[in-house]
Amino acid sequence: MVELLSGGMAAIAHVVFFDIAGIPLVLLWLTLGAIVTTLRLGFINLRGLPQAIKILAGSTDLLLSSDEAENPVEADVETSGQISSLQALATAVSATVGLGSIAGVAIALRIGGPGAMFWMTLVGLFGMSLKFVEVTLGQKYRVVLPDGTPLGGPMYYLSRGLMERGLPTLGRWLAVIFSLFCIGGAIAGGGMFQVSQSYGAVRQVIGLPAWLYGWSLMMLVGWVTMGGARRIGQVAAKLVPIMGGVYGLGCAWVIVQHHDQLLAVLATVLRAAFHPIAAVGGVVGVIAVGLQRAAFTCEAGLGSAAIAHSASYNPVPVREGLVAMLEPLIDTGLICNLTGLVILLSGVLDDPVLAALNGAELTSAAFASSLAWFPLVLAGVVLCFAFSTMVSWGYYGERCWGYLFGLERIGLYRTVFLGAIVVGAIATPTEVVAFGDAMYIAMAVPNLCGVHLLLGRVKQDWISYQVQLRTGELLLAPPSASETVDA
Repeated sequence: MVELLSGGMAAIAHVVFFDIAGIPLVLLWLTLGAIVTTLRLGFINLRGLPQAIKILAGSTDLLLSSDEAENPVEADVETSGQISSLQALATAVSATVGLGSIAGVAIALRIGGPGAMFWMTLVGLFGMSLKFVEVTLGQKYRVVLPDGTPLGGPMYYLSRGLMERGLPTLGRWLAVIFSLFCIGGAIAGGGMFQVSQSYGAVRQVIGLPAWLYGWSLMMLVGWVTMGGARRIGQVAAKLVPIMGGVYGLGCAWVIVQHHDQLLAVLATVLRAAFHPIAAVGGVVGVIAVGLQRAAFTCEAGLGSAAIAHSASYNPVPVREGLVAMLEPLIDTGLICNLTGLVILLSGVLDDPVLAALNGAELTSAAFASSLAWFPLVLAGVVLCFAFSTMVSWGYYGERCWGYLFGLERIGLYRTVFLGAIVVGAIATPTEVVAFGDAMYIAMAVPNLCGVHLLLGRVKQDWISYQVQLRTGELLLAPPSASETVDA
């Protein structure tokens, strides 16, 4: 039975990653979706960026007190929510800034060389447009329970949005398929893989038994996820800036130490980016191999971020979409590029002695070349990255489970997800990891079908939003939760 299940998982992974000229077909589907979305919205990833920054920086909901954040919000469909835009952003970023930002980048550079950094950044740039569309749709088509709890994500805009287009059957089927993929990805990739990889890093500095590590993480993740979107948002809003700041400072130190080589390395990246081998290697390394080894560095096109942002207080879908555009800029544009610069500047990529190192081990060696003690800090960062990814993906899977089987049966999903964390710490079969990665990327298939069919409506909303801003009908900064309730 076990062999049959493992074989089935391997077969699914093989089908999902069926490739043409070395590039999986589903990744071409993702890339095409990002390019089409960017072109149809007139490069909103560039035009909307100043507004996105102003919304986040000037938003009064960033000043939410802990009391306001703890109290349920009772409001109508248009104004309901549980978390601020900042907390939604932090939750989505915590799911993307995972081990892929450390291990996935190192793998991409091993396969594609320095040119991989260019293609990684390009993917993130176009991915901003996809994030905008997904999150706008998630907020536009979310549903609100009688107690004010909002539910949203691809499963809702696929079913409700396509029903408006006169395609109810297609919408329901795509929603079900997406939900199944998300649940599989959350349990295998978001749970088992994350704990397994993070334990490998932590074990090098702390001799903690695998079972104890697994049980400890299970209890922490369980405590956070059982608190719902509100607690997840609060934890993410505190944890993401801290772990990102520590990691960023470590990267900055290494870059400063090698500042005299910085321009030469950047020139090498640009030259290598247009070498055929580097180009293909960059795409495969960052998007394919990087995604098989860890969480996505961007997740644009998967629709997962829309689940987190659907719980936001922000009453204007387009405005929430603009905020979400910052996520690829933070994880792929900033964190992943910092990791890449550290690896390239340290010279570990060309060191024959370290040729056997890959993933997080290579990144750790790069830091150790300038900061002998930083691998210890890096282990802590890896733990935090993995923890935040597990929390966010646990919530994503929970929402999809609730959509398929009802919120009253979420207890069964939580039991399976938390149990997978313990199992992952002790032993993670290769087939399970491949299955989880396949489920991750397969989410793009039903999600992008809906995105393309509903893209015209998002474009209309974007145009209308711009008109309302110019006429003064809307303010750039969204109202706070208390203002929303009063409204």
